[in-house]
Amino acid sequence: MNTTDIKNRIVNAKALDFGAIFNQSIELFKKVWVQGLVTLLLNLVLAIPVIMVVYIPLLFFGFMNALTFENGYDTHDSTSMGVVFGLVFIVVYIFLIVAMSSIAFGLKAAFYRICKLKDLEQIGKEDYFYFFKKPYLSKTIKLGASFAGIAILATMLCVLPLIYVIIPLSFSVVVYAFNPELSVLEIITLSFELGNKKWLISFGLIFMTGVLAWIVGFLMCGFGVYVTKSFSHLPAYLIYKDVIGFDDESDQMRRIEQLSTF
Repeated sequence: MNTTDIKNRIVNAKALDFGAIFNQSIELFKKVWVQGLVTLLLNLVLAIPVIMVVYIPLLFFGFMNALTFENGYDTHDSTSMGVVFGLVFIVVYIFLIVAMSSIAFGLKAAFYRICKLKDLEQIGKEDYFYFFKKPYLSKTIKLGASFAGIAILATMLCVLPLIYVIIPLSFSVVVYAFNPELSVLEIITLSFELGNKKWLISFGLIFMTGVLAWIVGFLMCGFGVYVTKSFSHLPAYLIYKDVIGFDDESDQMRRIEQLSTF
């Protein structure tokens, strides 16, 4: 599906039914709650080595900085070491944000592909690492970095803009999941167009499903939050499905064959 087709479908999108999409989210959650839990656990597991890689250089330079003061080096040496440590901290912190965002972005996009398989009862492999394979890895990283950058910038602008951009950012994962051949700029642009077109209903659905996911999760002795969290991700998929839809059957088969190739 090319960019022009997607834009036309967004512009000509019909009005959506809040109650219908909410009920569809519940039904779809019954089919994919296990996959949602697996996605979340994989996110946590993959975060551990990333955090370890981040803290090793920080601990090393922190130790060197402390050693400098302990040995009574002159002020110039101490200042230089402090500057170096500060620069290393900034670089490592940026790496951490990009890495964590990219991991979450790729896993969530794969989860949406699995949602489609379960929703449409298609045959296909539940590949959670689909977007970390060679054809898509660099794009996943770029999109993860863009996602984090936009969110941080919106937060710095007194937080309120974050409430607006969180909807288009939510759609960026869905658009990428089903249109990985598009460029990073095209994916982000289409996400904002879809988010602008259906912002109010999207915000209402994501907010309500998110609140319910937390309430039900806490009622399940706290750990249930991990089980119910994916419920809040489903409205974005269903809105994309209703507004844009998917490729025809031949394209779907081609992508399934591509999936089994890598």
